[in-house]
Amino acid sequence: MSNAVETNVLPFPHLLEPGDDVETQLDTVKLLRMVEAMIFASAEPVAESALLQHLPEEADLSSLLEQVKAAYSDRGVNLVRVGDAWAFRTADDLSFLLQKHAVETRRLSKAALEVLAIIAYHQPATRAEIEEVRGVVTSKGTLDVLLETGWVRLRGRRRTPGRPVTYGTTRDFLDHFGLEDIRDLPGLDELKGAGLLQGNVPAAFVVPMPDDSDVLDADEDAFTLEDVEELGLLPPSGAQ
Repeated sequence: MSNAVETNVLPFPHLLEPGDDVETQLDTVKLLRMVEAMIFASAEPVAESALLQHLPEEADLSSLLEQVKAAYSDRGVNLVRVGDAWAFRTADDLSFLLQKHAVETRRLSKAALEVLAIIAYHQPATRAEIEEVRGVVTSKGTLDVLLETGWVRLRGRRRTPGRPVTYGTTRDFLDHFGLEDIRDLPGLDELKGAGLLQGNVPAAFVVPMPDDSDVLDADEDAFTLEDVEELGLLPPSGAQ
């Protein structure tokens, strides 16, 4: 009886190492299928930390993800990274097939788009800092709309008088705009090429390096229980 693995009936056959023994190859296939199944079954991008919870300690998650990604690289759906999470998405060249079925439920005003862009590039940013960049007053309603979309989140409070709330973007923001990392936002040359910046940009002008890390800055404080209640993130004390 041959010891060769019947790769023609196994998923990911081209990713198996010829020199590996049968048991090693079967273990690798099992882990690849587990990763594939967990991501496929989730409606939201799956964090690497969540995947690790269901894999053996010795599993090399980075290698497994890259192998699954390679296996789907020429398929109708691709495995893509969204921040520290992974999701299956329709291949870019086939997106036209779904356009007629897409329902746009998040129509943002020009003001909301401006605020979203400022938060994305300048985060963590307070309302006052957003207004300084825009040059106009920003209504609380505009920020509320962005929070409702799930693209913007409350981060913490700035260590300045009044302890203003700081805002940042979310993983849903990356997912919606097809970004693997917040640093994939367009740079100066790309913005100018798209006509979003005037040709006579001041010589000293630079596009901020965005950072959406969950780690608070040195001048930010985490929310206290009182903050959470004040901001409406929890029902008032005594509420049923």
